[in-house]
Amino acid sequence: MTLVAVAMATTMNAQWYVGGTVGYNYTKDKNTDVKSNTFVITPELGYNLNEKWAVGMKIGYAYNKVDDAKSNEFVVNPYARYTFVKLDKVNFFVDGGFEYNYVKVEDDSANGFGISFKPGVAVNLNEKISFVAHVGNFGWSSAKAKNAKSVQSVDLGLNLASVDFGLYYNF
Repeated sequence: MTLVAVAMATTMNAQWYVGGTVGYNYTKDKNTDVKSNTFVITPELGYNLNEKWAVGMKIGYAYNKVDDAKSNEFVVNPYARYTFVKLDKVNFFVDGGFEYNYVKVEDDSANGFGISFKPGVAVNLNEKISFVAHVGNFGWSSAKAKNAKSVQSVDLGLNLASVDFGLYYNF
């Protein structure tokens, strides 16, 4: 009975959050007449261990169409979050995690994985809703398609090419 009571108390006082990002991009290159459409959805679930540390999981899907070529991508990204500055309603943090992705392009596919550290900011709009943004990426990744050599990349920078925005609901 005591274990059940402790488990219930822990769950009731849990600092869970749920949220994620949704994105769409359309590009038309007038030099080549190439059109591309990309749709991305990345739901996220996390748990605040204390004031400084949280753990979470992102599971994402992306659809990309460039002219007639279509691709589907699935991503799994467990992470740990460290909040290093807490101001009144603004928190600065860094997410460190592992990412696995699988991309299917017509009859071909590729697997990839990587390690990254993504700095971010959370603005607590009220007690339950937070606006969150990541700016930049410091990481390494590798991807390999069937019958091909792997492609590796290193990303080091706070740049606006690696920005994402999302909303969290804290419960």
